[in-house]
Amino acid sequence: MRPRRTGLPGASDRAAKPPVPPKVLAVRMLARRDYSRAELSQRLARRGVAREDIERALDELAAAGYLSDARYARALVAQRSGRFGKRAIAHVLREKGIDAPDAQAAMAPLAATDEAADAMALWRQRFGTAPANQREKAQQVRFLLSRGYGLSVALRVLRAAGSPANEDA
Repeated sequence: MRPRRTGLPGASDRAAKPPVPPKVLAVRMLARRDYSRAELSQRLARRGVAREDIERALDELAAAGYLSDARYARALVAQRSGRFGKRAIAHVLREKGIDAPDAQAAMAPLAATDEAADAMALWRQRFGTAPANQREKAQQVRFLLSRGYGLSVALRVLRAAGSPANEDA
C-alpha cells in the first residue's frame, strides 16, 4: 500500500524555516517603496513581530539612513503638490504618522504657492469648460473639494472659468 499524502510537497520544508528577523523584513519592505516609521511599525506588528523588536530594528534603520520620516514627508508633498490642496496633503501626512515638525518642514515650500492657481490648472486639466448647468457645477465643485481645496477656492475657479456668479453651489 502507498503511504497517504498529508499535504503539499515540501510543506514540511516550509514549516522548518526559521523566522525572518524584523530588520530584514523592514528592509525588504523599504526596497519596494518608502514608508513612514509608523506605517512600517504597523506592518511589522501585523506580521506578529514583538513591539520591542520593531523599535530596535527601526532605530537601526533610521540610524543607517534607510528610514526617514522627513524624507518620506518631502517625497509625499512633492508627489501630491499641484494635484491636491494643502489641506489634503496635510491630512495624508497626519494619516501616515508623520510628526508635526517633519510635516511642517515638508509643507513649507507650499506656503509660497497660489492654491487658486493650482486649483485652476487642475480644473482645466480635468474639465476645461465652464459647467453648463447646476449638476455639472456641483460635480466640478465636488471634484475640487475632494482634492482638498476649500469651497471658496472652488467657487473662485468656476467664476473665473465663466460659471454664472449669481448661482452658488
